[in-house]
Amino acid sequence: MVSGDAPQAEGSVRVDVWIWSVRLTKTRAQAAAACRAGHVKVGGERAKPAQAVRVGDEVRLRHAGRDRVVVVSKIVKKRVGPPVAVECFVDNSPPPPPREIAIQVPVRDRGAGRPTKRDRREMERLQGHPQGHRPSRSVEA
Repeated sequence: MVSGDAPQAEGSVRVDVWIWSVRLTKTRAQAAAACRAGHVKVGGERAKPAQAVRVGDEVRLRHAGRDRVVVVSKIVKKRVGPPVAVECFVDNSPPPPPREIAIQVPVRDRGAGRPTKRDRREMERLQGHPQGHRPSRSVEA
């Protein structure tokens, strides 16, 4: 393999290095942590940071609350600029959800303390839960 910034057509590289090189994560440490946490799959199997990735492999990455599905088209060893990075993979990711549909978390004023039973019932009513029915909480014995 030839080292350098230019994309190469053959060979392999570590999956964490490749994810960082094509700008799917901001840092290589984030890429390695995602691999260790099981958020990266190569060919449908969980990938360790040092697993080799080759041209044609499908890489699935869960990062920043979004699933990315990319097919490797070029191998790069070092971080490249955005125009070159786009040429290194084919993005088959589902489109991100619109901001209006994104999960909205109720926000309480700072220092307001724990919600009262009345506050809780009000929040459940606003979230659309049926009256008198709380979402079940799984408690393991």
